[in-house]
Amino acid sequence: MSETAKITLEGKTYELPITTGSEGEKAIDISKLRAETGCITLDIGYKNTGSTTSKITFLDGEKGILRYRGYPIEQLAEKASFTEVAYLILNGELPNAKQLQEFEGNIRYHSLVHEDMKRFFEFFPSNAHPMGILSAMVSSLSTFYPKSQTPNRPSKDVERTIYRLIAKMPTLAAISYKYTLGHPTMYPNNKLGYVENFLHMMFGLPTEEYVADPVTVDALNKLLILHADHEQNCSASTVRMVGSSQANLYSAISAGIAALWGPLHGGANQQVIEMLETIRNDGGDIQKWVNKAKDKDDPFRLFGFGHRVYKNFDPRAQIIKKSSDQILKRLGVNDPVLDIARHLEEVALKDEYFIERKLYPNVDFYSGIIYRAIGIPTRMFTVMFAMGRLPGWIAQWKEMVEDKEPISRPRQIYTGANQRNYVPMSDRG
Repeated sequence: MSETAKITLEGKTYELPITTGSEGEKAIDISKLRAETGCITLDIGYKNTGSTTSKITFLDGEKGILRYRGYPIEQLAEKASFTEVAYLILNGELPNAKQLQEFEGNIRYHSLVHEDMKRFFEFFPSNAHPMGILSAMVSSLSTFYPKSQTPNRPSKDVERTIYRLIAKMPTLAAISYKYTLGHPTMYPNNKLGYVENFLHMMFGLPTEEYVADPVTVDALNKLLILHADHEQNCSASTVRMVGSSQANLYSAISAGIAALWGPLHGGANQQVIEMLETIRNDGGDIQKWVNKAKDKDDPFRLFGFGHRVYKNFDPRAQIIKKSSDQILKRLGVNDPVLDIARHLEEVALKDEYFIERKLYPNVDFYSGIIYRAIGIPTRMFTVMFAMGRLPGWIAQWKEMVEDKEPISRPRQIYTGANQRNYVPMSDRG
């Protein structure tokens, strides 16, 4: 007999089925609750609500576990390329040599953006945030590829849209950066790998060949892998919700970019650097700011420590800390902000206040350090996050479509005024 949960309302008992995931996670299925009882559940922020079933990512915050399609994040970050992981997330299995070659070839084929799109960049303000530009440009791709707007297209057409997105995201990101500097844009060099090509478009100049440092390439490859998916987070849920209306994939991803932009989500690594700059500008007294963070009456909070999901440690942070150390050692960066970061890390890892509360440095802390060390501007940090998260967003959208999930339509509990009659202007006093 299958396991059930019971709920009693107004003297009547209802049985609700319990579903169990492949890793033993249990959920009370309330799909028919409203139809049978007339009641809904109230879960502000959806902290206790499973909006879907998914085969993409398993996350256990209590144990510090993160797996893509069953593969531990530690193994993928150590041994795989980002394009290999993107294939895995999208297709469910690791590619063989031929499949990976074809996958990467399709991405290279679509890496250019239409020349007319370059004119769009000219009309953004010079101080426009790169995430605002990226969201707008990704959404505009649907106008250049109108077939993408047709629901229930053949699978080959959908695959082409996916290749275009993965291929053009680095190109659009690099162009947005170049335009903020007033520098000439660099065309993709399809002889290079995915990460190397992005660095070429970001830092290369038409007058000289840019050769990416292998340590930088390795660190950026790892960061993209670590950010590739993270279960039903704010932006992934946004992509699925927008996609559930049968909006085109470009629009759904654009919405995901907008959700990621928020400082409580993808903007956290930008806040880490801004916090470190504040400490530097104040004189660099780290202990002063650590004490402020401990003071419950002080509004200051240390960004980059602890995590909303991981209650013990962030497995991604343990992986990327090593790359962070290698980058700083290899590049020999002389930056007082990064010196403060290293000292802050040492203090936090030894301080009982942080140890007791398990406030360890998270992936945002180390990713901010790496991005700054290799010369990526602070306002581009969230764009880098979006590049990494793209395969996960697409996979979430793809899974939602293939499972024929209905349009998302959360309910609410109304707490406003009761019915009242219209009062003419002359009687309102």
